[in-house]
Amino acid sequence: MAQVQTIRGPIDVSALGRVLVHEHVFLMNTEYTLNYRPDFFEDETITRAAAKLNALKATGVDTIIDLTVLGLGRHIPSLAKVAAQTELNIIISTGAYTFDETPGPFAFYGPGLLHDAPEPMIEHFVRDITEGVAGTGIKAGELKCAIDTPGLTKGVERVMRAVARTHLLTGTPITVHTASQTHSGLVVQQVMSEEGVDLEDVLIGHCGDTTDLDYLMQLADRGSLLGMDRFGINFTITTEQRVATIVEMVKRGYADRLTLSHDCTCWSDYFPTVDDYNRAMPDHHYLHIHQQVIPALLEAGVSQGDLDKMFVDNPRRHFEAAANRFAQRN
Repeated sequence: MAQVQTIRGPIDVSALGRVLVHEHVFLMNTEYTLNYRPDFFEDETITRAAAKLNALKATGVDTIIDLTVLGLGRHIPSLAKVAAQTELNIIISTGAYTFDETPGPFAFYGPGLLHDAPEPMIEHFVRDITEGVAGTGIKAGELKCAIDTPGLTKGVERVMRAVARTHLLTGTPITVHTASQTHSGLVVQQVMSEEGVDLEDVLIGHCGDTTDLDYLMQLADRGSLLGMDRFGINFTITTEQRVATIVEMVKRGYADRLTLSHDCTCWSDYFPTVDDYNRAMPDHHYLHIHQQVIPALLEAGVSQGDLDKMFVDNPRRHFEAAANRFAQRN
C-alpha cells in the first residue's frame, strides 16, 4: 500500500482519514517576523496553534496538507513543536510561491543565467522530499506552486516546470494556487501536460472562488482534482455561492473530482495580532466547514457518501494514484 510522509513520519494512505487539502499552520514573511514579530517565537504561539488543530481533530478531521512553501514562511522547527502536541496528521509541502518573479535566490542561478547550472530548485525540492527539510529529517509529501492574475510570467513558469519535473522524479503529487477569474487552471494543465505530468496528479487550487461551472467541468474532465478550498474567505464570493457551486457540480456527477478546505492559518503576520485576523475574517477558521458548510451541503441534498468522496476518497486517491504511477514508471 502507498505511503504518505507526514511531519511525524510515513503513514499508509488508508490512515489519512478525513483530509483538508489546503491549509496552513503558520504564514509569514520570515524576514519581517524575525525583525518585528517576536511573539511568533513565544511558547503561546505553539500552544494556541495546537489547540486549534486539536479542536479540528475533534470534529473528525484526521489530516491537513500544510501548503506553506518558500515565499510563505515555512518554518519546520515550529511546525514540529505543534505536531508534538496534536494527533492530527500534518503533511508538509515543498515548492515555491510567486505570482511574478523567480524567487531571489534563483534569479541569477540556473540554466542560462549568470551562474549557469541545472535548475537548482529541482535539487532543493527533491532533497526536501527524499531526505527532509533543512536537516530536520521531516520530509515533504506534497509539491506546491502558484499562478495568479499576472499569468504565466517567466518566473511563474520556471517554478511550475521545476515542480513538474520534481514530481516526475519523486512521484509526489502537486497542488497549484490559481486565480479562477482568469481561468489560470487551464494554463496549469497545459504546462503540466507539456512536462509529462498526468493531470490526475494535479490538484487545481482555489476553484471554489468561481461560480463558472463550464470552467470547473473543463478542468475536471481533464482529470484534475478541484480545490473548493477557501471557505470562510468571503470577500471574493460568499459561502452560499461556494456551497451552491458544489451542489451543482455534485448534481452533474463531479463529486469524485472535488475536495474541500479553508486555506486557513493558526498564526499569520499578515495582521498585527491574531485577534485582528479574527475580526477581519470571522468565518475563516478551522471549524467553519464542520459548523456551517457541511450542514448546508447536506440540507441542499448532497449525500454523506458524496461528502466522504470529497474528504476521504479523493484526497486518498491524490496520493495513492500518484505513487502507483510513479512505481509503474520506475
